[in-house]
Amino acid sequence: MAILIGSLLIGIGVNAFLIPHHLLDGGIIGLSLILHYYFDFQTGLCVILFSLPLCIYAWFRERDYFYSSFHGLMVSSFFIDLLAPLQKHFPLPIIISAIFGGTLGGLGVGLMLRYQTSTGGTELLAHFLAKSFSFNIGIIILIVDGLVLLSGFKVLGSQSFFYSILTILSFGFITSLLVKNYKSDAD
Repeated sequence: MAILIGSLLIGIGVNAFLIPHHLLDGGIIGLSLILHYYFDFQTGLCVILFSLPLCIYAWFRERDYFYSSFHGLMVSSFFIDLLAPLQKHFPLPIIISAIFGGTLGGLGVGLMLRYQTSTGGTELLAHFLAKSFSFNIGIIILIVDGLVLLSGFKVLGSQSFFYSILTILSFGFITSLLVKNYKSDAD
């Protein structure tokens, strides 16, 4: 259920709130959105392609987590592409879309992480780093998201860049709240 609900929330957040304003999320989804904005590639398919190397790494490092993350990757990517028609149905102001998109994405990823699964993207990388170095997984995701955001500055322009910062802050804050005691829960 965590994978299904989390994936649905991510798909709604990306399509209903981020894409209409050309906002970025961070991580693998953010990289996939950059390709979507530049070349009109399917976002969910790009997420799968970018996540495969991390999934292969998980196969060798932690096979149980690989299975749940691979499942999460496939379901969330499916929902991101399936819910693409939502891109035209929520004409909200950009600030509201940035907050809602980040909040829904953070809820989706946080819920999945809480139940030992992920979308297979940078959450998978963050999971391994959090376990190895006792860092808060939400903070790791926030840092990676910031780096992706910086790489997308050229495609965004200054207004979308500013609101994308708000998106990843909302995303990171919500994820961090949901997995606050992640290390102790995972042990």
